Amino acid sequence: MEIWQADFYKHDRKNKEGKHLWELLICDPQGHIIQEAKCPQSQANPDWLISQLQQANRGNLPDRIQVFRLQSLSLLSIAAEKLGIQVEATRRTGALKAELRKRIIDENYDPVKLEKPPPQALPENLWGESWRFATFRAGDLVDYFSDRPLPILHMPESLLPINLGIASTISVPGVIIYGGRKSMYLAKWLQEAKPFSLSYIPTEIGKSGGLVLESGLVDRWILATFEDEEIAQAAQNYEQRKQASLGLHFLLVQPDDSGMTYTGFWLLKDE
Repeated sequence: MEIWQADFYKHDRKNKEGKHLWELLICDPQGHIIQEAKCPQSQANPDWLISQLQQANRGNLPDRIQVFRLQSLSLLSIAAEKLGIQVEATRRTGALKAELRKRIIDENYDPVKLEKPPPQALPENLWGESWRFATFRAGDLVDYFSDRPLPILHMPESLLPINLGIASTISVPGVIIYGGRKSMYLAKWLQEAKPFSLSYIPTEIGKSGGLVLESGLVDRWILATFEDEEIAQAAQNYEQRKQASLGLHFLLVQPDDSGMTYTGFWLLKDE
């Protein structure tokens, strides 16, 4: 499958007439530039994008275009649909983001930073019965869950420990949610929300806090809160383990702690 990563956004720089320019940048997942072009705001529309996509890669169109910027999604989706190309809204466009950061002129400007809303409370009908932190050896993680009859399994090739260069002995941290009867409802909701990362957000005193789930392109959800010094220490250990595992972590939903039935599993990674 041919995949491109694309961004189309209004640049801070202006043209000679003092008008803002829009910049299109397309690369493949390995970071090879496929197309780059600028246009004035008056031309920033699907027709201009269609023309640029048709010119890219000698007219050999991809099967899918990945887009991380919410503001780019609408125009690129319209153009891609007319060309029969699928569009995937995803934050995991590492090659494209790396290229955009290479082009930074103003150190105070981050071209890939997006405005995010405050984290929202998880819908009450999805709350599980309990949760806990857990770890799996990187060398065991993939085999263990790929062999289980999981209704929902999200384990992208790009996030496999071996492909990230993570030693098999490293402990990959994660969170297990025991959903009880709501286990499948929660797992299906998570599947639609597209989890990206799960982080501990401490309070100022560091003895309480919560777990915030980043999902979709800019969505944030409060998955759990706590006011317990022991849990807060466990949460700090969780974040330290994430550093050792290069940001790789997981989220597991299961009905109970019997270890017999699993509902959903997601490999996640900090950006």
